[in-house]
Amino acid sequence: MPKHFVLSKEGRIATLTFNRPEKRNPLNEEILLELEDMLHQVRDDPQVRVMIFTGSGNTFSAGADLSQTRGINDEQERQRVFAQYRKRRGRLVGRVLEVLVNLEPITIAAINGYAVGGGWALALGCDFKIAVEEAQFWFPEVDLGVPLSAGATALLAAHVGPTRAKEIIITCRHYKAAELLAMGLLNRVVKKDELHPVVNELAQSLIAKNQTAVMGSKLIVNTLTSSKAPVEPDLLLDRS
Repeated sequence: MPKHFVLSKEGRIATLTFNRPEKRNPLNEEILLELEDMLHQVRDDPQVRVMIFTGSGNTFSAGADLSQTRGINDEQERQRVFAQYRKRRGRLVGRVLEVLVNLEPITIAAINGYAVGGGWALALGCDFKIAVEEAQFWFPEVDLGVPLSAGATALLAAHVGPTRAKEIIITCRHYKAAELLAMGLLNRVVKKDELHPVVNELAQSLIAKNQTAVMGSKLIVNTLTSSKAPVEPDLLLDRS
């Protein structure tokens, strides 16, 4: 029985919802493993043609669960513990992103609030991205003393190119939904009460299309803009 997600299905549309609103839908190893299993369930269901990915409460996902570093007063020790956690989690994030990006159903991120760190990476991994006006996005990793994972970095760079990717990652700047729409990182920005009607309308329009043509188009775009990292993140970290 899933602890952190709710997977529902209506006809040919599946909806996968982060279900830890009291923790702002965080990501840790247990949650990522459960997410990977949920994505496999969607992939293996031949009836599903579209998957909507959203969060409960007012957050899509706040990213890494930093509870392991709370109570550590020494800054160097805190960064050491976080770096070890990040190495383990970074591999898992990359694995989950690869499943998500290549998922056979078309995926729609219904971004209902903040999407931070790995949460933003998961939204980027979806085929369509629709956000509420209040949503904000950022990668905090550099300010926490570690690089962004190689998988998330490669995915972002595939969307915006290396120059803009470095700016987004290294400055740790917070971006509003309207800014990302202008950068081509979102398909639409809507009012909060319009999010699910707009997403559902898009999903219905997608399942009405020829699925061979739809999935062929997705495969071609993914192949021509491959976001696979050329180097494992640990190799990069070991050199720094």
